[in-house]
Amino acid sequence: MLAYLALASLMLCGCLSLEQNPFQASLCTLEVSVIWPEGFEAAGAVTVKAEEINLGHCYSAVSGSEGKAVLQLSSGVYRLSVSERRDADVFNGTADKVIVSRGVTAASIQLKRSKAGTIVIKEIYCGGCLKTPEEGTYQNDQYIILHNNHYEVQYLDSLCFGTLLPYNAMATNPFISRDGEGNVTYPEFAPIAQCVWRFPGDGGSFPLQPGEDAVLVLKGAIDHSARYPQSVNLNKEGYFVCYNNTYFTNTTYHPVPGDKIDPARYMDVVVKTGIANAYTFSINSPTALLFRLRGEPDVRQVPGSTVDKVTAIPYEDVIDAVEVFSGSSSANAKRLIPELDAGYVSLQNSFLCHTLMRSRDEAASEAAGYEILSDTNNSSNDFYERETQSLHD
Repeated sequence: MLAYLALASLMLCGCLSLEQNPFQASLCTLEVSVIWPEGFEAAGAVTVKAEEINLGHCYSAVSGSEGKAVLQLSSGVYRLSVSERRDADVFNGTADKVIVSRGVTAASIQLKRSKAGTIVIKEIYCGGCLKTPEEGTYQNDQYIILHNNHYEVQYLDSLCFGTLLPYNAMATNPFISRDGEGNVTYPEFAPIAQCVWRFPGDGGSFPLQPGEDAVLVLKGAIDHSARYPQSVNLNKEGYFVCYNNTYFTNTTYHPVPGDKIDPARYMDVVVKTGIANAYTFSINSPTALLFRLRGEPDVRQVPGSTVDKVTAIPYEDVIDAVEVFSGSSSANAKRLIPELDAGYVSLQNSFLCHTLMRSRDEAASEAAGYEILSDTNNSSNDFYERETQSLHD
């Protein structure tokens, strides 16, 4: 019983320092070299995190003067990550499925430099709720919230939203391969699945003030809480909605928006590459991307398929991206490159009203006089799982 309690305590805690490793008697050595982008070689020490993929145990160590971190770990398969922010520069890097076994295992993490965002994704509610007092589960009430994290007014006009293929983090990814050294190689673009949604407007129609939010309803801009009290009311003035009854005819998922929704805030369908009659956004492990579409859509065939297609978005056109893992699976795999999101946020269970929230930067908010959210381009640092939707009345 005592051993069980010790293990449960370990699984609930955050990253452990090396002396806390509970498997001290049979440890292996992992040496991780941190490689900085050109021009930043002497940028200093960083924290390297190592998460055992199957058990979820997490450990950390700080790199030394030679840019190498040494961890004493039990044998297993690990996901390594580094996330560092210095002023407006963000440095992230990952190494996935690193096998640690007997003796010394060497690994490296190549850091990528990116910039903190202007408009960021503040909340992702995708997992649904129970139909209480009725029986069953409900998932037709998905939404996201965007936030102006900049000191200047930003405009939503012509910004685009989408999700990556594969829809779920546990699914086979036809765009991922490995090089001769076993390192994961990503495609040279973000493969947007099924549909590209675009905010309407002429360039000055929908301003977002510093610290202001915008709600984008993915399914059902109606009052879901009228029938299912654990759900939310998505029929409110100012909300945007993914609604197009030409391309998405399934009224169960896309009913006619409520009377409070201005038709001028219906999202445009720029391109539809899927064949489903309802927009698909994973209930347990989606990716969410905000981006700009420059020129005509670049539609490409999915490798290994003669039917499925995606819209290829250059990484430099992505404004913000968040990766979600399923907390009930150990088969999750990264879909986003480290420059966009070096980590992930876990949704432990669907249908419990849980939502994924970006953390507030208290010091920066106090200094600015409006809400500033954490933005390190690493969802493991920036997000947390909240027990109720922020829009729940």
